[in-house]
Amino acid sequence: MSRMEERSEEQVISRLFDLENNGLAAQRAELTGERFLSLIQDPDNGRGYVFQHGLDETEGAEVPPGTEYWEYATLAEAERAYSQLLDEDRRAGEVVETDTDEGLGDSETGGAEVRDRYSASDEDPQIEEEDSVGEQAD
Repeated sequence: MSRMEERSEEQVISRLFDLENNGLAAQRAELTGERFLSLIQDPDNGRGYVFQHGLDETEGAEVPPGTEYWEYATLAEAERAYSQLLDEDRRAGEVVETDTDEGLGDSETGGAEVRDRYSASDEDPQIEEEDSVGEQAD
């Protein structure tokens, strides 16, 4: 990446949330207090990241408190740091679950609103009732 293409801290955090929410974290652990620790390699630049954050309850409007990341030249370097941090969290009794997808997709990054599979039901005002469609030939 050239100097002109360097990302701001906010851009890196946004990118890491995107990669994580799209299932591209190589490893991910849930920590106490609804916090997460992830190992991520950015396919665009090949760099490795260790990403620690809480749940995003603002749908991407704000960075969750306590969000941190560490950037490494390679995934192997990031993996060593991730393992060390995870071991520290484990010794402190803060690891809830490893290899978790809890909270993924909680950060909304735009796009269409997702509705449940029953949204096209009788209560949906955009769906016309069957009686009023095509049955006027008496």
